[in-house]
Amino acid sequence: MKAIKTALLASALIVGSANLTGCGYNAMQAQDEQINASWSEVVNQYQRRADLIPNLVKVVERYAQHEQATLTQVTQARSQATTINVNADVLNDPAAFQRYQQAQDQLGGALSRLMAVSERYPDLKADKQFQELQAQLEGTENRITVARGRYIQDVQTYNTTVRQFPTNVTAKVFGMHTRPNFTVGNEAQISTAPTVEFGNNPAATSNTANADGQPVQNTGNTGNAGGQPVNNNSATATAKP
Repeated sequence: MKAIKTALLASALIVGSANLTGCGYNAMQAQDEQINASWSEVVNQYQRRADLIPNLVKVVERYAQHEQATLTQVTQARSQATTINVNADVLNDPAAFQRYQQAQDQLGGALSRLMAVSERYPDLKADKQFQELQAQLEGTENRITVARGRYIQDVQTYNTTVRQFPTNVTAKVFGMHTRPNFTVGNEAQISTAPTVEFGNNPAATSNTANADGQPVQNTGNTGNAGGQPVNNNSATATAKP
């Protein structure tokens, strides 16, 4: 009798496991874990960038003391970005996720302005410590881009599973919801074609004197021996008796 119960229980477990697999539950659990792993990498890279900023600001201050406004913006942006509480709950709170993204985007913009300012200070650019920090910052920004891209793909896969039928039924039963994703912060700017202005530099003109000493504008015409202007395109100078 005991053996029969054990066999029935095992059969029930097998059938239940097959049902969970067939309804997409196991797939959503695996995708959810992948999102958490990708998010951890994003947070780690953002933290790495924040850790580089204090030393970077100190180096820039030694050479660019007149750029206090830019340095203050970077310091304040870093403070705001690092004071936001980042945990797993952020992935279930779209508003908190958006605040975190905005803070990181503001910090990235402040850093871009700081690096642009450094171009005006040759001594700063030649500083070995600045060069090392700049290289580390560039590498970190690249890793942030990669980590964000991986997170975006994982969230898209999970959200598609949660929304599609029949797995959307399973998601509702087990209380699984879509996860927030990164958006383009400067969408309005990149959707507008840049305006290119060409300088109106008139052709330089110079005056030369003809044979009679009268000034002649140098616009492609030359003077003949009698002082009459002759077009260079079709005429040649003739001597006037």
